[in-house]
Amino acid sequence: MTTESHTAPSTRISRQELAARIAADIPEGSFVNLGIGAPTRVANYLPADEEIILHTDNGMLGMGEAPAEGQIDPDLINAGKQPVTEQAGAAYFHHADSFAMMRGGHLDVCVLGAFQVAANGDLANWSTGAPGAIPAIGGAMDLAIGAKSVYVMTDLLTKTGESKLVDTCSYPLTGAGCVTRVYTDHAIFDVTPDGFAVTEAFGDNTALSLAALTGLSLIDATAK
Repeated sequence: MTTESHTAPSTRISRQELAARIAADIPEGSFVNLGIGAPTRVANYLPADEEIILHTDNGMLGMGEAPAEGQIDPDLINAGKQPVTEQAGAAYFHHADSFAMMRGGHLDVCVLGAFQVAANGDLANWSTGAPGAIPAIGGAMDLAIGAKSVYVMTDLLTKTGESKLVDTCSYPLTGAGCVTRVYTDHAIFDVTPDGFAVTEAFGDNTALSLAALTGLSLIDATAK
């Protein structure tokens, strides 16, 4: 008697896979800021044969990927205090100059995490508003409004199964109408004048199944 083994269909991709997918979408020649947390992983997947210049809030332009073990320079860190490397031609500058770059529209792309993203592109990523919650705004407000394109990297669902994509944010806003695209572990969504459009679904996800997960009316833009 034989026993058949069945593998559950895949509905999610890993953080590493998602970081690589975001890296593939960043145009060559871009000046890019990677937010604290999961977005910092994107640096490890940028094409070696393309010039993409990474900026960090604490005053560095030309940041590289994470260093190999034993090659850490404690003076080279990103805004999340993680060790990084420097690219040839890297520059260092005052914190105020770094924020002037962010606020002045000099960054092409930023990648941020999120608690919620609304259908109109509103972003909430610094506080849940819960009593006792520790706010962590950092430079997110400046990046959300200053960067030309704002990519969000996040899980689609919270640990309790609630969608991070919403009609209207219930958490305090970081920026209004600022998000360009949302990269999640289930799918990629563009923010359009008519709401979220599913541009790429991972695994066995579809626009219909994602609509059921999020409780939103979604535009199916996956057909090509």
